[in-house]
Amino acid sequence: MQKFTLLLLSLVLLAPLGIDLYLPTLPQIAEGLATPVSNIQTTIPLFLLVMGLGQIVAGPLVDNFGRKPIAIIGLLLYVAGSIIGATAINWPMFLTARLIQGIAVCCTAVVAFSGVRDRLDGEEAARAYGFLNGALNIVPALAPMLGGFLADAFGWRAPFWFLTSYALFIGLIVVFFLPETRPADTQPVKGLPLRQYWQILKQPRFLAFAFANAGALGMVLTYVSLAPQVLMTEGQLSALQFSIAFGANGFWIMLVSVVVNKMIRKVGRPVCLAIGSLAMLLGALMLYGGVLLLPETWQNNWALYMLPVAVSVAGLAFTVGPATSYALEPYQQQAGVASALAGFIQMAGGSSAGLLMMSLPLAEKSALALMMLVGAALSFTAWRCSKTVRGRITAL
Repeated sequence: MQKFTLLLLSLVLLAPLGIDLYLPTLPQIAEGLATPVSNIQTTIPLFLLVMGLGQIVAGPLVDNFGRKPIAIIGLLLYVAGSIIGATAINWPMFLTARLIQGIAVCCTAVVAFSGVRDRLDGEEAARAYGFLNGALNIVPALAPMLGGFLADAFGWRAPFWFLTSYALFIGLIVVFFLPETRPADTQPVKGLPLRQYWQILKQPRFLAFAFANAGALGMVLTYVSLAPQVLMTEGQLSALQFSIAFGANGFWIMLVSVVVNKMIRKVGRPVCLAIGSLAMLLGALMLYGGVLLLPETWQNNWALYMLPVAVSVAGLAFTVGPATSYALEPYQQQAGVASALAGFIQMAGGSSAGLLMMSLPLAEKSALALMMLVGAALSFTAWRCSKTVRGRITAL
């Protein structure tokens, strides 16, 4: 089972690698393509938005044709998008590459989360989702530094050639080693399963847990998108210092996720959701408090941004595993459709919330603190809903 989980992890890694690897090179890409850096920044939420929207289509495909074929298709698309990004000569071509990559990762993400649902249930599934979330955070810990080194040595296109090589390597592993886990009694889907989506969307339990994940993702997306401006432009950190600060936070989330993975069995999923809500609330209060109470000369200090972020992203680690397992638990015969819908709400909802916060006439730290409050409220709602869940729920 550990080998199977690691194989699923290699598929899930395609999404954060597609974001974090090129993060320190945004100014270089903008200069190389002769476009404003704001255009390049928008590819981060757009990437996730496309990933979320695409899961609505990928979910039925995974249930109809199996997990493995859709994973292979997603990897081929990822290779194509990465090659286009590496050879882009203008902004429209680069944007096209990012959109293709977003479509690709929606396929691999649905396969990964459906695979967990196929093999595991209850607290075991929560621990698996928690492991995936925790291990994922080694990417923001290391990818910015790797991307920066590659760009320094070979130019800003090098990270996209790295993504091409990674997708080809994982593709070979998937072809030879990924088992087909689709249950024999999986319900076939004809066309876009609007009726099935509607039946799932009518369940308040599903919505509560899916939107808790969306709030947590929106908080992280807002932090990631604003970090270069706050830490490098205002805080005067170098690219290397930025990568170290960004990476340290990734290792911190990974460490917290390991703790959460052990706590789930001892204290249960509801307690973890409650801790997640409190952590995001505390992070927001720390960020607002620093802006309002500390002297002007301290405002550009990197710690005033990163310490509240560290507290708040710990809430993400406590939220994602339990919320995902609760959301998908009732849908054994509809794992692909349910995983796709949960992923759509998480990605599209989180990216839309992040875009909204960044578009408001607020300073960067105030926008992030507001998103932390939204995430805390949604996680609190999920905790309240978890208190009403008793035992195992049968499939609808």
